[in-house]
Amino acid sequence: MTASITIRWTPPLEYVLRIADTCLIHAQRLAEWCGHGPVLEEDIALTNMALDLIGQARALLTHAGRLEAQGRGGAFDEDQLAFLRDECDFRNLTLVEQPMRKASAHAPGGDFADTVLRNFLLASWLKLLWERLAQSADAELAGIAAKALKEARYHQEHAGGWVVRLGDGTAESAARIGAALDRAWPYTAEMFAHDAVDAQAQEAGLGPERRALRAAWEAELAPVLAEAGLAPPAATPFVSTGTLGRHSEHMGFILAEMQVLQRAHPGGRW
Repeated sequence: MTASITIRWTPPLEYVLRIADTCLIHAQRLAEWCGHGPVLEEDIALTNMALDLIGQARALLTHAGRLEAQGRGGAFDEDQLAFLRDECDFRNLTLVEQPMRKASAHAPGGDFADTVLRNFLLASWLKLLWERLAQSADAELAGIAAKALKEARYHQEHAGGWVVRLGDGTAESAARIGAALDRAWPYTAEMFAHDAVDAQAQEAGLGPERRALRAAWEAELAPVLAEAGLAPPAATPFVSTGTLGRHSEHMGFILAEMQVLQRAHPGGRW
């Protein structure tokens, strides 16, 4: 089995990996719906959105490899960063780790409502983040953001349409989307957590502090939730810690499935 790589951490690298890993693990979860969507069109849509997110993750991981290599040469490539890091070296939002499909052996309660609700919450957040990153002092990051913004806008519109459709549908669909909102909401606090990595990114012009996105994000959600007959749940003191490298019990299952081929057959190509 291939050994894990060792990362030399810097605040800019950690900032970029928080976004890259969130896109990557979110894509992995969406891809679980391939062949399981409620209708064929939605099966294809979810898979295509997963591919968009993988594309964003690839570009960000390649850039992160260059940032990590500054001053020593020999950058890690996107595959090494995706498949050869240990769990504690991933910096994704904890929300994207949560299992949201009943067919998963470790997904009690998750269903299509959970998936579209999470997709709406994340796409709304990513859209705002990409808008600000398009003005980054890091020209490569700005270019990645400008392309990703178009995709995030579609993801938000698509997922938001399903939130309204379920919330304004039958009693059963309304109950399911309401329960999905209750399950996902506690994890959203991490989207707006603040630490030294965020502060340095803001000061250097690399990107915005997460907390600066909260008001705009809430404004993006408000009309969709209202049309769906939903209200944001009350805030709780809980703040998840995936962006600090401390993950939920689900992350290990994701990485075991995602990394096994590359670790067992180093450098393998299709």
